Amino acid sequence: MSAQDKNSVLIIGGSGIVGRRAAETLRKLHPDLPITIGGRDLRRAEAVARAIGRADAATIDLSRPDLGQPADKTYGAIVMFLKDGGLNTLRYAQAKGLPYLSISSGVFEVGPEMALHIHKPKSAPVLMDSNWLAGAATLPTLHFAKAFRTVETIEIAAVLDEQDMGGPAAYADFERLTTAAPHPLILKDGQWLWARDADARRTFTTVDGTELAGQAYSPLDVLSLGAATDARSIRFDLVLGETASRRRGEPFSTEIVIEITGERQDGTHGRERHEIVHAAGQGALTALGVALGIERLMGLAGGAPVEPGLYLPEVLIDPAYFLRRLEEFGAVVRRA
Repeated sequence: MSAQDKNSVLIIGGSGIVGRRAAETLRKLHPDLPITIGGRDLRRAEAVARAIGRADAATIDLSRPDLGQPADKTYGAIVMFLKDGGLNTLRYAQAKGLPYLSISSGVFEVGPEMALHIHKPKSAPVLMDSNWLAGAATLPTLHFAKAFRTVETIEIAAVLDEQDMGGPAAYADFERLTTAAPHPLILKDGQWLWARDADARRTFTTVDGTELAGQAYSPLDVLSLGAATDARSIRFDLVLGETASRRRGEPFSTEIVIEITGERQDGTHGRERHEIVHAAGQGALTALGVALGIERLMGLAGGAPVEPGLYLPEVLIDPAYFLRRLEEFGAVVRRA
């Protein structure tokens, strides 16, 4: 099977910083899987394709319903690393019946994707993977939550190093997600609300003991955890600044702090804290999360190919498997 065959995974934005990492990670997990690197600059895409092997490249035009692809061209799945304002990529996937994964939507802008699915629910499996770093917080949180009989609160804090913003597309996503919505979504005392004033801020202790002032943020984690647990309060806070590794004089890293309060399985009540750190920064975790999403959609791991439907990552991927892969790919996970 060549990269021209229908099983080739089309990674749109695959020549970008994080997209390339995702292609490389997918190649490590599945050495024989054909991959197509899609982008506006064919030369850049071809360079990435040559580097990862068993891959080809394609010029993508997001303004066209056919994405600029030949009529007889078929793929096995589509990964979207860019924000597609017109959703031609999703329409294309639905028309072709292809598994589709996107990572760039905030909770306030998932409506158009949901509407397309509602109108064509049996056309394609659609994974809305716009959780923080493609599930790097949600899936571990659900694994740690198994230690509790009843979960009361979930508080997640992420530190994104200001030197680790990724490429232009990632920066554009960050700008849009932090400025387009007037307020972030949180769950407080059983009620969903758009946080403002004091509710929009939280001070937490990062992995080296430094206190940081976080700002509430709305990746899809809050929706995933709200649906998957009985927690009455859920929030996600973000700091863009200096990570602990840089304070030590080392290169940037990425940090996630997960704190869960509730009744444990042994009947005691308490709070547990877990920390996830990756020395290679946010790109490494995002790439892995995307790769695990694609392999599950295509039936390469965890079961048969996924049937048409609208999915969040925790519905498809086993949290324990995700956490094991995180550690295998260099993340340090510790209970504090």
